[in-house]
Amino acid sequence: MSFRDFLADRIGFIVIYWINVGLIAAVVQLDLLGKNVSLDGSNIAYMAVLSAAGLASFLLLDYIRQRGYFQGLRSLKQSGLTSHKPKAMEGVISLPTGVTREQRSAVELLLELYGAYTDRLEKHRVSQDQHQTFVRLWVHQMKTPVSVIGLLTEQPHAAPKEAPQRPVGAVLESIQEENEKLRQGLDMMLHTARLEKFEADLRMQKVDLLQAVRHVINEHKKACIRYRIYPKLIASHEACYIDTDDKWLGIILHQIVSNAIKYSKSKHDGSKSLIMTITKDSNGCHAVFQDEGIGIAEQDLPRVFDPFFTGENGRLVAESTGMGLFVAKEACRRLGHRLEIESKLGEGTIVRLHFPRSGALHEGLLPLK
Repeated sequence: MSFRDFLADRIGFIVIYWINVGLIAAVVQLDLLGKNVSLDGSNIAYMAVLSAAGLASFLLLDYIRQRGYFQGLRSLKQSGLTSHKPKAMEGVISLPTGVTREQRSAVELLLELYGAYTDRLEKHRVSQDQHQTFVRLWVHQMKTPVSVIGLLTEQPHAAPKEAPQRPVGAVLESIQEENEKLRQGLDMMLHTARLEKFEADLRMQKVDLLQAVRHVINEHKKACIRYRIYPKLIASHEACYIDTDDKWLGIILHQIVSNAIKYSKSKHDGSKSLIMTITKDSNGCHAVFQDEGIGIAEQDLPRVFDPFFTGENGRLVAESTGMGLFVAKEACRRLGHRLEIESKLGEGTIVRLHFPRSGALHEGLLPLK
């Protein structure tokens, strides 16, 4: 800011100052007139010169005092802040604190806005990185079932006539299995995208947890038969109603059951069990899923809910994306549910879901994070 601009911003102050000087001179003149005395022109001129000198000195000193702040603003503007250069916003940090309360308040506000801007930018960058990583991983994994389906459909034409051919039923079953992988991959992509607009598609209502678990078991019935996994549902009550979103609850339960199947099918020691226990008490409803799969390494347990983390099991099971438990955990957190997991390598995994009693969230008994 130039000195001319500085004076222009204070034109009102200057006008009021001279009006006050004139009023004081008028009061003095009226008082003297009552005594048959008056101010002569030299005295009035002397008062005006002294007032002007005092005003000019004050304005000049005030400008010098604030010049550092004005120069900081000018430098920040010249650095390209208005042209949206990436590094320009960092100049806000080096902005002088100012000498007046108004200037200090403005600088504090700018710093707060800069902090909020950088936090939001960092969250956006992390979200974009996660999205790009997931898309690359998803595309890579979807290529496998597409290639397998292509090979299966070409088998009758590519195989020599004398070579034994697989029964049509076995080929169709393999195609169905690969198609199921494609469907699950597409669902995971959609669920991950919906997390960004979670509240826009949320509808809380009373849902029977027992019926929801039965529905998910029926959806995975063919996979359980194919891999000789025997689901068993144990319930302490005929119904257990919880406050939740039925669509997101289905996604959470689907992920838990599909993980139990995915990491149990590779064990070739006969049939495996998947035991689901539903209980209810004064604190709410509880669902426990216990499988006899390959389990999770102890060092991997603290990170199983991190996005894209597959750990040791990711090297054993090709279709692991590391996003399923992340989506389930995020959905539980936003719905006010609690998801816990424990496991022993080679023995199996236990997943626990806790749903607070109906109305607990509305009564303020539990924090909705």
